[in-house]
Amino acid sequence: MNNGIIKDFYFLYEEEYDLLSKKGIVICVVVVIAAVIGGYMFLMSQMAGQRQGGGALPVKAMNVIKRDTPVTLEYPGTVIGKDTTKVTSKVSGTIVEKYIKGGDQVQAGQALYRIDPRTYQAALLNAQANLAQAQANLNNAKVDLARDEQLYAAEAISEQVLTSQRAQVNSLAANVSAMEALVQTAQQNLDDTVVYAPMSGKLSVDDVAVGTYAAAGTTSLVTIGTSNPMMVQFSVSEAEYLKYVGESVVPGQALPSKNVRIVLSDGKEYPGLGNVVAVDRAMEGKTSSLMLKAEFDNSKGILIPGMFARARLVGDTIKGAILVPQRAVQQLLGKSFVMVVGEGNKSAVVPVELGESVGSYYVIKSGLNGSEQVVVEGLTNLTEGVEMAVTTVSADEMGFSFIEKHD
Repeated sequence: MNNGIIKDFYFLYEEEYDLLSKKGIVICVVVVIAAVIGGYMFLMSQMAGQRQGGGALPVKAMNVIKRDTPVTLEYPGTVIGKDTTKVTSKVSGTIVEKYIKGGDQVQAGQALYRIDPRTYQAALLNAQANLAQAQANLNNAKVDLARDEQLYAAEAISEQVLTSQRAQVNSLAANVSAMEALVQTAQQNLDDTVVYAPMSGKLSVDDVAVGTYAAAGTTSLVTIGTSNPMMVQFSVSEAEYLKYVGESVVPGQALPSKNVRIVLSDGKEYPGLGNVVAVDRAMEGKTSSLMLKAEFDNSKGILIPGMFARARLVGDTIKGAILVPQRAVQQLLGKSFVMVVGEGNKSAVVPVELGESVGSYYVIKSGLNGSEQVVVEGLTNLTEGVEMAVTTVSADEMGFSFIEKHD
């Protein structure tokens, strides 16, 4: 009986202990939540006290811009030659003469290299000798045919002998034609020991040296490329192509023409405009982009293949556009608004309708008239009706640009 009492007592004790443990956990959680809420309320009261006792909240603001704005997009690109080719020899052999040096400007048809001609000279002499022998054999056969025709007329030989001789003449004539073709081939091979420039342009500095063995059609002797005009190759998205390039397509014309400017790696704009002269036939699948090529005059030789250039494609101009920096726009639950400097330098919330982006800015369709100042820095703790210490800044100071840059 005592054992039963002990067991009942132990069971009641265990239940009481579990209940106390659970209550303790609940109490701890409540204490932590209360502490967090209390700390937050204390921080807010401190911030409110600082705002009331410490004066106006410092912010930076910019005047809203109202102007005719061309939509300009900027894309990374690469300068390439309009025509570039690797020069190879038509015959194999060791280079024995070199008439150029890397970097030279050459004209189409200008001699560049000479391959050892001795093997090809010997081949030509052999082909010429074989042709002479074949021609002699044909001449002898023709003499025999003339004699056989006389004998046949005198009924001294049979018709079969005459027919056989005629066949012999025809066979030897065909052999002469074959030998003539071999002579022409040997002569062409000998002529091809001199390698000529296939087009006018500038040579690369990867030119091979005298003594190099050149395999026909394989060994690259030097690279030659046109230097004027030059091309800049860049890619645009599908949507941008349709909006800024696709609208320029005129029925009956293969390619659109669009003014393009480029900025070189030193940050300076290249003088002169380029035109889009080539559009790829298909979108690139992985990036959904389309390759374009723009042509630029390079009479001064500034542009060099491989240079980095940012291509600026100018779209339509938005008349009287109202612009605010993108960083001034706040969005909540699908709505957009800006904080403007109101009366007494107090903050005022103004809902706006956004248009397209233009560089660092948004075009504002409605909500502003262009005379306001919008807050661009200090928005974190700023709410409606707060007194502000306003510092007016410019776009240059904030690093804003009207050019939409793509990487």
